[in-house]
Amino acid sequence: MDVKVQVVQLRWEEGCNIIVGQSHFIKTVEDIPEIAVSTVPGIEYGLAFCEASGPCLIRTEGNDEELVRQACECANAVGAGHTFYLIIRKAFPINLLNQIKACQEVASIFAATANPLQIVVAQTDQGRGIIGVIDGSSPTGIEGQAQKRERKDLLRNFGYKFG
Repeated sequence: MDVKVQVVQLRWEEGCNIIVGQSHFIKTVEDIPEIAVSTVPGIEYGLAFCEASGPCLIRTEGNDEELVRQACECANAVGAGHTFYLIIRKAFPINLLNQIKACQEVASIFAATANPLQIVVAQTDQGRGIIGVIDGSSPTGIEGQAQKRERKDLLRNFGYKFG
Protein backbone atom coordinates (compact mmCIF):
# COMPACT_ATOMS: atom_id res chain seq x y z
CA MET A 1 0.00 0.00 0.00
CA ASP A 2 1.36 3.40 -0.99
CA VAL A 3 1.29 6.39 1.36
CA LYS A 4 1.73 9.94 0.18
CA VAL A 5 2.71 12.56 2.80
CA GLN A 6 1.85 16.20 2.30
CA VAL A 7 2.00 19.39 4.36
CA VAL A 8 -1.08 21.65 4.30
CA GLN A 9 -0.80 25.28 5.44
CA LEU A 10 -3.99 26.39 7.17
CA ARG A 11 -5.13 30.00 6.89
CA TRP A 12 -7.64 31.94 8.93
CA GLU A 13 -8.32 35.48 10.02
CA GLU A 14 -5.65 37.40 11.96
CA GLY A 15 -6.58 37.74 15.63
CA CYS A 16 -8.52 34.47 15.72
CA ASN A 17 -7.51 31.06 17.04
CA ILE A 18 -8.12 27.60 15.64
CA ILE A 19 -8.71 24.27 17.33
CA VAL A 20 -8.12 21.21 15.16
CA GLY A 21 -9.21 17.81 16.40
CA GLN A 22 -10.61 14.42 15.56
CA SER A 23 -13.90 12.96 16.65
CA HIS A 24 -15.83 9.82 15.86
CA PHE A 25 -19.38 10.94 15.15
CA ILE A 26 -21.42 13.53 13.25
CA LYS A 27 -23.00 14.63 16.57
CA THR A 28 -19.79 16.65 17.04
CA VAL A 29 -21.18 19.29 14.67
CA GLU A 30 -23.87 20.17 17.20
CA ASP A 31 -22.05 19.43 20.46
CA ILE A 32 -18.98 21.64 19.88
CA PRO A 33 -21.09 24.75 19.12
CA GLU A 34 -23.14 24.11 22.27
CA ILE A 35 -19.91 23.89 24.25
CA ALA A 36 -18.56 27.08 22.66
CA VAL A 37 -21.57 29.31 23.30
CA SER A 38 -22.34 27.95 26.76
CA THR A 39 -18.71 28.22 27.91
CA VAL A 40 -17.86 31.65 26.45
CA PRO A 41 -20.86 33.98 26.07
CA GLY A 42 -20.27 36.28 23.11
CA ILE A 43 -17.85 33.93 21.35
CA GLU A 44 -17.87 34.15 17.57
CA TYR A 45 -17.03 30.93 15.77
CA GLY A 46 -17.11 28.84 12.64
CA LEU A 47 -16.94 25.05 12.69
CA ALA A 48 -16.33 22.58 9.89
CA PHE A 49 -16.42 18.80 10.39
CA CYS A 50 -15.31 16.27 7.77
CA GLU A 51 -17.77 13.41 7.71
CA ALA A 52 -15.98 10.07 7.17
CA SER A 53 -18.83 7.87 5.92
CA GLY A 54 -22.08 8.13 4.04
CA PRO A 55 -22.06 11.19 1.79
CA CYS A 56 -18.70 12.33 3.30
CA LEU A 57 -19.72 15.97 3.42
CA ILE A 58 -18.08 18.86 5.24
CA ARG A 59 -20.71 19.67 7.87
CA THR A 60 -20.84 23.21 9.30
CA GLU A 61 -22.16 25.33 12.12
CA GLY A 62 -21.32 28.80 13.35
CA ASN A 63 -22.55 32.22 14.26
CA ASP A 64 -20.18 34.08 11.92
CA GLU A 65 -20.41 33.33 8.19
CA GLU A 66 -16.83 34.39 7.47
CA LEU A 67 -15.42 32.13 10.20
CA VAL A 68 -17.56 29.23 8.90
CA ARG A 69 -16.17 29.85 5.41
CA GLN A 70 -12.58 29.87 6.71
CA ALA A 71 -13.18 26.67 8.73
CA CYS A 72 -14.54 25.02 5.56
CA GLU A 73 -11.45 26.06 3.62
CA CYS A 74 -9.25 24.47 6.29
CA ALA A 75 -11.33 21.28 6.34
CA ASN A 76 -11.34 21.04 2.56
CA ALA A 77 -7.59 21.63 2.29
CA VAL A 78 -6.79 18.85 4.80
CA GLY A 79 -9.58 16.52 3.68
CA ALA A 80 -9.16 14.05 6.55
CA GLY A 81 -12.20 12.14 7.75
CA HIS A 82 -13.68 12.81 11.19
CA THR A 83 -11.58 15.93 11.71
CA PHE A 84 -12.94 19.26 12.86
CA TYR A 85 -11.75 22.85 12.51
CA LEU A 86 -13.10 25.39 14.98
CA ILE A 87 -12.08 29.01 14.37
CA ILE A 88 -12.86 31.31 17.29
CA ARG A 89 -12.97 35.05 17.85
CA LYS A 90 -13.54 36.87 21.18
CA ALA A 91 -12.19 33.85 23.06
CA PHE A 92 -9.01 31.84 23.44
CA PRO A 93 -8.61 28.06 23.27
CA ILE A 94 -7.81 28.01 27.01
CA ASN A 95 -11.40 29.21 27.62
CA LEU A 96 -13.03 26.09 26.13
CA LEU A 97 -10.39 23.47 25.39
CA ASN A 98 -11.06 21.29 28.44
CA GLN A 99 -14.77 21.25 27.69
CA ILE A 100 -14.10 20.23 24.08
CA LYS A 101 -11.69 17.50 25.20
CA ALA A 102 -14.41 16.21 27.55
CA CYS A 103 -16.95 16.00 24.70
CA GLN A 104 -17.81 12.32 24.34
CA GLU A 105 -17.23 12.26 20.58
CA VAL A 106 -13.82 14.00 20.63
CA ALA A 107 -10.99 11.49 20.25
CA SER A 108 -8.05 13.92 20.22
CA ILE A 109 -6.93 17.50 19.76
CA PHE A 110 -4.11 18.12 17.29
CA ALA A 111 -3.66 21.87 17.83
CA ALA A 112 -5.14 24.92 19.54
CA THR A 113 -3.32 28.03 18.39
CA ALA A 114 -3.19 31.48 16.84
CA ASN A 115 0.23 30.67 15.35
CA PRO A 116 0.79 29.75 11.72
CA LEU A 117 -0.24 26.09 11.49
CA GLN A 118 0.75 23.34 9.10
CA ILE A 119 -0.99 19.98 9.10
CA VAL A 120 1.04 16.92 8.09
CA VAL A 121 -1.32 14.66 6.13
CA ALA A 122 -0.97 11.06 4.97
CA GLN A 123 -2.99 9.85 2.00
CA THR A 124 -3.74 6.25 1.01
CA ASP A 125 -6.24 4.70 -1.39
CA GLN A 126 -8.83 4.82 1.42
CA GLY A 127 -8.47 8.51 2.25
CA ARG A 128 -6.50 11.08 4.21
CA GLY A 129 -5.52 11.39 7.86
CA ILE A 130 -3.61 13.81 10.05
CA ILE A 131 -0.18 12.54 11.10
CA GLY A 132 0.72 15.63 13.11
CA VAL A 133 1.01 19.39 13.15
CA ILE A 134 3.66 22.08 12.96
CA ASP A 135 2.50 24.85 15.28
CA GLY A 136 4.38 28.13 14.87
CA SER A 137 8.16 28.29 14.64
CA SER A 138 11.12 26.51 16.22
CA PRO A 139 12.79 27.97 19.35
CA THR A 140 15.52 30.55 18.83
CA GLY A 141 17.03 30.35 22.32
CA ILE A 142 16.28 30.20 26.03
CA GLU A 143 14.45 33.02 27.79
CA GLY A 144 16.46 35.45 29.88
CA GLN A 145 15.27 37.55 32.81
CA ALA A 146 13.71 40.23 30.57
CA GLN A 147 11.74 37.63 28.57
CA LYS A 148 10.68 35.88 31.78
CA ARG A 149 9.28 39.18 33.10
CA GLU A 150 7.49 39.81 29.78
CA ARG A 151 5.91 36.33 29.94
CA LYS A 152 4.72 36.86 33.50
CA ASP A 153 3.34 40.30 32.65
CA LEU A 154 1.51 38.91 29.61
CA LEU A 155 -0.23 36.21 31.67
CA ARG A 156 -1.26 38.77 34.28
CA ASN A 157 -2.49 41.21 31.61
CA PHE A 158 -4.68 38.41 30.19
CA GLY A 159 -6.00 37.79 33.71
CA TYR A 160 -4.75 34.20 33.83
CA LYS A 161 -2.45 34.79 36.84
CA PHE A 162 -2.67 37.02 39.91
CA GLY A 163 -0.22 39.52 41.39
